[in-house]
Amino acid sequence: MFQFTATYTDLYQLSMAQVYFNKNQNQQAVFDYFFRKLPFKGGYAIFAGLEEILSIIEDLRFSEEDIEYLKQHDFEPEFLNYLKDFRFRGTINSVAEGEIVFPTAPILQVEANLIEAQIIETILLNTLNFQTLIATKASRIRNVAGDKTLLDFGLRRAQGPGGYYATRAAMVGGFNGSSNVITGRDYNISISGTMAHAFVQSYDDELVAFRDFAENRPKNCVLLVDTYNTLKSGMPNAITVAKEMESRGQKLLAIRLDSGDLAYLSKQCRKMLDAAGLDYVKIAASNQLDEYVIQSLQNQNAPIDIYGVGTNLVIGKPDGALDGVYKLSFANNKPRIKISESISKVTLPHKKQVYRIFNEDGQQIGADAIGLADEWHLNRMHHPVEPFKNLVIATLKQEALLKPVMQNGKRNHPKKSIEEIANFSKQQLALLPDEYKRFDNPHIYKVGISDRLKEERDRLIAEHKNQIDDY
Repeated sequence: MFQFTATYTDLYQLSMAQVYFNKNQNQQAVFDYFFRKLPFKGGYAIFAGLEEILSIIEDLRFSEEDIEYLKQHDFEPEFLNYLKDFRFRGTINSVAEGEIVFPTAPILQVEANLIEAQIIETILLNTLNFQTLIATKASRIRNVAGDKTLLDFGLRRAQGPGGYYATRAAMVGGFNGSSNVITGRDYNISISGTMAHAFVQSYDDELVAFRDFAENRPKNCVLLVDTYNTLKSGMPNAITVAKEMESRGQKLLAIRLDSGDLAYLSKQCRKMLDAAGLDYVKIAASNQLDEYVIQSLQNQNAPIDIYGVGTNLVIGKPDGALDGVYKLSFANNKPRIKISESISKVTLPHKKQVYRIFNEDGQQIGADAIGLADEWHLNRMHHPVEPFKNLVIATLKQEALLKPVMQNGKRNHPKKSIEEIANFSKQQLALLPDEYKRFDNPHIYKVGISDRLKEERDRLIAEHKNQIDDY
């Protein structure tokens, strides 16, 4: 994991913090992390990055170098002395990492003094927005790939160090492994790789290149067969080497296609391998894959066993970013609200709880309801924007999603492995009806607010409107 200091923030966080410090306005506050729009025009998102941000926040400090740097930017000595001893001492409630999440509902709540809560804002958004975006992309790819092996090949195309966490998020979303060695080391992720075209090109003879590679890397050996001519050169040479490996008691794992008509070539390669008695040799494919290309290949019954997905995965194409936000909802013992001309941009006040609502059979999920933190079972939920839409949920199974994950600045549970998180996410996705998983016009998941929360929101809107009118 990269090492962060507390200067991994935006300047305005520190500027506000100095005002809070000088004016003794460092009261307890509650901030909500949520997003307003699902990525990829999809029907759900996969929450990722929680375990990472908890570890980062636990150790977040201002170094001596940080303090010296901030002296150059007009921060006062008393405030810098405060920052020398800074650490987060607050509480964080969150849904579990790997959970299915939807717009409007708080995914995570921070309860701390204003300075602590604001200083962690940027790194929290940076971590959770990115990893949630990539985990969601990975989940969509997994959904169409079925039980095929999915490998992340995107490090070289990622935005700088973002590739490190993109690999982690891809595993949360259901990928099997990666070519990314450093993330594999740090997170115990299976690493996998073949060869580049440059390796074959560096030899005068493709067959000799394949032989040398197989002799030196006989375990999990994959041969790239499309450097010159896939069917007339690459495949015959790969078959020759596979037979030579058999004579040594070894097995070629796979051949890889990285260009051309993947559906056609994979079918021809499968025929050639089977005819040579190499039905155990798998076919891997790469080259600008995403969920739509893989869906097409699957629909064409392409006999591809392994998909290597790169650029489109790790940059979250076409969206590039999740619009997650971090909004104040309670401070100085008062509910807080942000007013907007658009009701969809009005924030929800108070400390809250989110309930996952199950369908009548209790086997699938169908809605999320947001209530006040002291509400334990909701009778009805209202559409957050359209005032005449509501749903009675009193008789339906309800499960609270926001649970304590950090108290007094320390995580309150053992760190979960990527495998544990990915398995949990898979289990939760199984509860989501297929209508929300399709790519074209997915069902819109219902997210609503309780009677009391609606009343509080509407009351605060009216109060602020009256203040403006009086002004």
